[in-house]
Amino acid sequence: MNSTAWGPINFAPARVSVEELPGGGMILRSPDSLKPFSRCLGDLLHHWADRTPDAIFLAQRDAEGGWRKVTWAEALKAVEAIAQSLLDRGLNKNRPVMILSDNSIDHALLAQGAMYAGIPVSPISPAYSLVSKDFSKLKYIADLLKPGLVYAADGARFADALVIPELARVEVVTSTNPPAGSASFASLLTATPGIEVETAFASVRPSTVAKILFTSGSTALPKGVINTQRMICSNQQAIRQCWPFLADSAPVLVDWLPWNHTFGGNHNFNIVMRHGGTLYIDEGKPVPGLIEKTVANLREISPTLYFNVPRGFDMLIPLLENDEALRVSFFRDLKLMFYAGAALPQTLWDKLENLSIRTVGHKVRLVSSWGSTETSPMITTVHFDIERAGNIGLPAPGCEVKMIPNGGKMEMRVRGTNITPGYYKRDDLTQAAFDEDGFYIIGDAGKLADPDDPAKGIVFDGRVAEDFKLMSGTWVPVGALRLDIIDAASPIIQDAVITGHDREEVGVLGFASQPGCLKLCPDAAPDTPLKDLIARPEVRDHLAKALKSLAAQGKGSSHRVARALLMDEPPSIDANEITDKGYINQRAVLTCRADLVERLYAESDTPEIVRLA
Repeated sequence: MNSTAWGPINFAPARVSVEELPGGGMILRSPDSLKPFSRCLGDLLHHWADRTPDAIFLAQRDAEGGWRKVTWAEALKAVEAIAQSLLDRGLNKNRPVMILSDNSIDHALLAQGAMYAGIPVSPISPAYSLVSKDFSKLKYIADLLKPGLVYAADGARFADALVIPELARVEVVTSTNPPAGSASFASLLTATPGIEVETAFASVRPSTVAKILFTSGSTALPKGVINTQRMICSNQQAIRQCWPFLADSAPVLVDWLPWNHTFGGNHNFNIVMRHGGTLYIDEGKPVPGLIEKTVANLREISPTLYFNVPRGFDMLIPLLENDEALRVSFFRDLKLMFYAGAALPQTLWDKLENLSIRTVGHKVRLVSSWGSTETSPMITTVHFDIERAGNIGLPAPGCEVKMIPNGGKMEMRVRGTNITPGYYKRDDLTQAAFDEDGFYIIGDAGKLADPDDPAKGIVFDGRVAEDFKLMSGTWVPVGALRLDIIDAASPIIQDAVITGHDREEVGVLGFASQPGCLKLCPDAAPDTPLKDLIARPEVRDHLAKALKSLAAQGKGSSHRVARALLMDEPPSIDANEITDKGYINQRAVLTCRADLVERLYAESDTPEIVRLA
């Protein structure tokens, strides 16, 4: 590991209090109490519109490739007008706003306008409208929400989704290509705010529902997670206390993470709101054909904080390695790199750290956090120097983490001001989500990085329900093994699921990476089908060597991957195999691809199966 020092930023001291519980459990807390936080997001909007009215709040590429920019003062004016328009339409806490489309300035202003008036907003994964073939999830959500207004940026693009029976009598608002009978987003800005808006805003309380965010988890139908103003604003205060450097200068973000997820929509967006920063909305995504847009934005705008999921960093790293101008722009003002949404392979960590040293002469801090949609989202966060991926930090002020033995692991449960009161119109799910002490049962496991020094943080130890036993009774640590096989087989595996429940050997179903396979097959045409690439000897030999390398580490049968199958079919959103952030649902993949699991363990020799020699 390169010993070059980290760049200077101000972290809160790494401290934790530990309460021992009977039976080997413990409760971890921050010894720092949570300081007072904002009543609601609207108060933050007023604060920055008054203090820095002409500073840029939001920016987005326009049709000509320039930047459409909105200042804090302009945003407040638009939000108040939108709030009046929504109240004029009779929207209220029981008739929320439903947003179908991607991140945009209009999306942001509409969401803030709704919350300003105490009207919940529910941003929905665009994939449910644009990728799904049966609209089953969208229909379920629309029927549950019974929205008073539905917004889609492009009426033509969302035309099929807008006519499902569950939305047939709901007013539609669009920014472009309006369908017949719809209203324009611009029309929402024409209302003159009156006493109704003042009264509604004054009535917003910390307990007021701000958002209903839908998460799929491992179930068939999405769950509507209630997010209150208290959850959101207290979590931002906790972030501020852990990362006091955020007060030094207004943060600048170039961010693509979708607002229908808590990572992008709560953690990142509201860091900008809490600290009077600027958010450049990145229309790119970590997929071929869209990553280029992210690169174009990062060449022009130098972020001070950069957030991404491991898949996003995986796609960005080779571009940073080969483009000096991009690399300089990216690292020039960067104080912090942050990953979440899935575990980060150590190979990616090392590459990012070395790139920062190569560019600015010191290590730009790379950190993570832990939480969920139900926790708005931060429970623990890293606010100290760490050397490797996997550490999720310490409990933030206002959060408690209970760790209890469960199946050979330490299950983590959480309690605090940032925890959801429950699931929208699903009391049954709410009751099952909390234990007898009021801790939310998140389903994750963790362990102390150093049992003799709890202040060194918690290491994420996978999902409690994902681990399984081999026929021998040996437990297989799915989360850790997934990272090991991705690292060992780099660059040909993009993601993987681990197999072997009640079987004699561990196996892997790997989602093949086309760019990675092409790297091993330089004579192959760029448009060679992935199905053909994974059959090539170069790729199969590389995978066989990866299995041998993993076995040679000598970690026992639980880490000995005896067979592997590369898949050319990407994970399916309809089948709940993946979220639009790129997080793989292990259980759903194994269920949907049970035939491949059986093929993986078939007795007869199958050419597509790579076996450990």
